[in-house]
Amino acid sequence: MRVLVLGGCGIQGKAAVVDLARTAAVERVICADVNLEGIKGISGFIDMSKVHTELLDATESDGLDRLFRQADVAIDLLPRQFVETVCQAAIRAGVSVVNTNYAYPIAHLNQKARAAGVAILPECGLDPGIDLVLYGEARRRFDALNVINSYCGGFPEPAACDNPLNYKVSWVFEGVLASTKRDSRVVREGAVIDIPGASQHDPAHIHTIEFPGLGSLEAIPNGDAVFFTNALGVTQSIRETGRYALRWPGWSAFWHPLKQLGFLSEAPLAGLPCPVSPYQIIDKLVGPQIQYQRHEKDLVAMLNLFEGKKGDRQVRLTSCLLIERDLETGLMAMAQGVGYPASIAAQMIARGEIIEKGVLSPMKHIPYPAFIDALRSRGISVEEEEVALP
Repeated sequence: MRVLVLGGCGIQGKAAVVDLARTAAVERVICADVNLEGIKGISGFIDMSKVHTELLDATESDGLDRLFRQADVAIDLLPRQFVETVCQAAIRAGVSVVNTNYAYPIAHLNQKARAAGVAILPECGLDPGIDLVLYGEARRRFDALNVINSYCGGFPEPAACDNPLNYKVSWVFEGVLASTKRDSRVVREGAVIDIPGASQHDPAHIHTIEFPGLGSLEAIPNGDAVFFTNALGVTQSIRETGRYALRWPGWSAFWHPLKQLGFLSEAPLAGLPCPVSPYQIIDKLVGPQIQYQRHEKDLVAMLNLFEGKKGDRQVRLTSCLLIERDLETGLMAMAQGVGYPASIAAQMIARGEIIEKGVLSPMKHIPYPAFIDALRSRGISVEEEEVALP
């Protein structure tokens, strides 16, 4: 198979390129990006004879069309503002595409993609991604679901916690800042509760969980959990659900007062010689100071908790995984958690293991056993525990 990776020289894109180049069934990897320097960082670990690099201007439709015509399937790891542009190019070329962004901006392309015989599979990274595959499997295993709580986060190993945030950047700091302003929707005691981004770090909305091997982690509401229970068709039976970002304790105590003081405002400040916002200042000031050193590991922790009925029993199913940076290749844990699932899903489409067309969902269309086995073969093991409840 021939696989196009858009954004293949980025942090996450390199993980997808490495995985594809290591796969015997992949004949050619077309790595396209605006800057190709990043490919040098992985050239010593893969068969570069498989990898063909292409300069990319994502705003130029003819160039995108030309790239798609070279591939059997594509992976889109470009910034989220290009997601619809890329999906439209995929439809024009008749080539299926996997991306890791939320499905909201491209849901309207479903009929157009189906008519073109194209699969568009969004939300296929880490979170959203692996978690949604687990959601789908829980829906199949339980007769009724009452609780779905999803926790995921990336943060430094304890030895690398050397700044006041106990945090370092494993993707893009602007994206981290954006997530600190994300509105959330949860269900508690059967009632839907909207949590505006401005209140996300209020103490009333924060709780802690115990993660195996790591201890206490702080859980911050982060996203619309009801959107996914609606997609699963289980909202009517849900008494509790939420999607939460995980951090070392103290994260919310840092951001809560800064938010109250307007440090994440995107409105330009008055009295400065040029238009600049507090948000931009934080991005440019803090981001460069919290980068990983080559010898430091990032960690990705994910825990999904499901409760409900199986036959006449109340059951709790807990699924968790922990990913560490690969110091040999330098691939971040976050990059593996995003790039590997996207690569696995793209290969499933190319092999005909996913045959549906249109805008698809990992909850419904990714075959669970094959996906979990593929993750395990790449060193990502999902551990499960099921217990009966009183």
